[in-house]
Amino acid sequence: MIRRILLATALLAFGGFAIAQETQDTDVTTIIADNAKLGTLARALEAADLVETLRGSGPFTVFAPSDAAFDALPEGILDELLAEGNRARLRAVLTEHVAPHRTLAARLRDGMMGDTLDGGRHRVSDDGARVTFGEATVTEADLEASNGVVHIVDTVLMPEDG
Repeated sequence: MIRRILLATALLAFGGFAIAQETQDTDVTTIIADNAKLGTLARALEAADLVETLRGSGPFTVFAPSDAAFDALPEGILDELLAEGNRARLRAVLTEHVAPHRTLAARLRDGMMGDTLDGGRHRVSDDGARVTFGEATVTEADLEASNGVVHIVDTVLMPEDG
């Protein structure tokens, strides 16, 4: 009986370690790929050849446009972005959603400016009921990863040059 209790305790302890290890190894690209609301973004990151970049040590804050955000783009824009030969433009659009630091939602303050990987800047707005990054409203916050955090947003941010 004592032997079974010790064995069960050891298995639980090992299982807890395995779960902690799995969470620790989950980077922002895995969070995106595993989220049913972010399938278009996952596909776009592959097409833009950004997956390896976002698997790096970071840290990154990704304001991840949902599938609905991509669906709301004017007709033809998503197909154009994903078309062969448009990798640079697609990369510019996607890096507009990535900040080169880790910022949880509680640290997003009204009026602060958020820099992006591509050199863009977006104003953060927090009216107590919703948080926005540029024109994008955060709909789901703080999906934590080993190299950053993902916030799901409702709008695809476009760089100023198009």
